[in-house]
Amino acid sequence: MLPTIRVASVPAQHVYVRHLSDPDGADAVARLSDPPPQDSAPLVGQWWPPAMLSLDWIDAHAEEFDVFHVQFGFDAQDPANLASIADELARLHKPLVYTVHDLRNPHHLSPAAHDAHLDVLVQRADELITLTPGAAEVIGRAWGRRPVVVPHPHVLDLARIARTRPSHDGFVVGVHVKSLRASMAPLPVIQGVRRAIRDLPDARLVVDVHHDVFDPEGSRHDAELTGYLCRAADDHEIELHVHDCYSDDELWDYLEGLDLSVLPYRFGTHSGWLEACFDLGTAVLAPDCGYFAEQHPCLQYSHDENGMDSASLEAAVRHAWERRPGWRAEAGRRRQERAEIAAAHRVIYERALA
Repeated sequence: MLPTIRVASVPAQHVYVRHLSDPDGADAVARLSDPPPQDSAPLVGQWWPPAMLSLDWIDAHAEEFDVFHVQFGFDAQDPANLASIADELARLHKPLVYTVHDLRNPHHLSPAAHDAHLDVLVQRADELITLTPGAAEVIGRAWGRRPVVVPHPHVLDLARIARTRPSHDGFVVGVHVKSLRASMAPLPVIQGVRRAIRDLPDARLVVDVHHDVFDPEGSRHDAELTGYLCRAADDHEIELHVHDCYSDDELWDYLEGLDLSVLPYRFGTHSGWLEACFDLGTAVLAPDCGYFAEQHPCLQYSHDENGMDSASLEAAVRHAWERRPGWRAEAGRRRQERAEIAAAHRVIYERALA
C-alpha cells in the first residue's frame, strides 16, 4: 500500500480540487478540510479568504500536512505575505506546489496585482502545474520554468454525466453575463449573436444576468448593458432571464437547455464552465484570447482586449447552427481521466517531498 500524503490545499472544497482525488482512493492522498474564513462567518460554499494562507495557521498545523498546494483564493494577499509564507514553508521543510489556473485574474481590470502574485508563487514553488500546453509555454517564456501539464478533471458528478441528455425544441444559443467580471465584454457578443441568428429558422438567443448587474441598486449595475437587454427583450429578439447565482443543479439544467454556450470573455486562461459544458454535451463558442480550445473541442471567435471581430463570431454561430456539434464527455472515460489526474498529482507530491 502507498503511504498517505497529507495535503493542505488552498482551497480544498472547490469541485476542481475534490475531483483531483482518485474516485477509488488509489492515490492515497488526503486533503485537509478548509478551515472557516478568518475574518467573517463562512457562507455556504465559501472558502476564502483562505485561513490556510497565513503564517499562524501554517505554524499551528505544520504537523498535520506534508505538502502545501496553492490553487487559488490568494487575491487579497500582499505579495510580501506570499513570500513570507514560502519562506516559512521552506523553514519547515514543507514543499510548496502551485497550480497556475489563471495567467490573468478574471476579476481584475489590470494584470499588475496578479502578475505580482505569480512572480512569487511561480518562482518559489517546488513544483508547478498548469492545465494546458499553451499556458505552460507562456510560463516557460516568462519565468523560465516549465510546469507539468495536468488537464482539468470532470466538473459534474459522474452519475450526472452518464444521464441521457434531454431534448428541446429549436436551436438555443446562450450568453450568461453572470456578475459581469472584469474579463467580460458581453454587449458586443450579444449584439453579434443577435445578428447571426436573425435569419436562422428556429434559432433563439437566451441571455442570463444576475441581479447585482441588472438591478439599479445592484453593486455591479451596468446601465448601458441592462438598458440594451431590456430593449432587445421588448423587441422579442432575446429571451432575458434575471436571477441570482444558480445552484449547481440549476446551472446544469440551464446548460443542458442550450445547444451553444458563448463565452463573452475579452481575456482569460482556462474555463471550468467549458468543462461543465463538455460534461453535458453543450457546444461552446470560446474566444481565442486564452487556452480554452486546448481543454476540449470547441468553436472559436476572435475576441481580446483590443476588441471583437464580429464576422468571426457570426460565422461561428452559423456554423454551429448548420453542423450542430455534439462534443460530449463519456462518464467512463472521465472516470479514467480522473484516476490518471490523481496519479499524476501523487507523482508530483512524491517528487516535491523527495
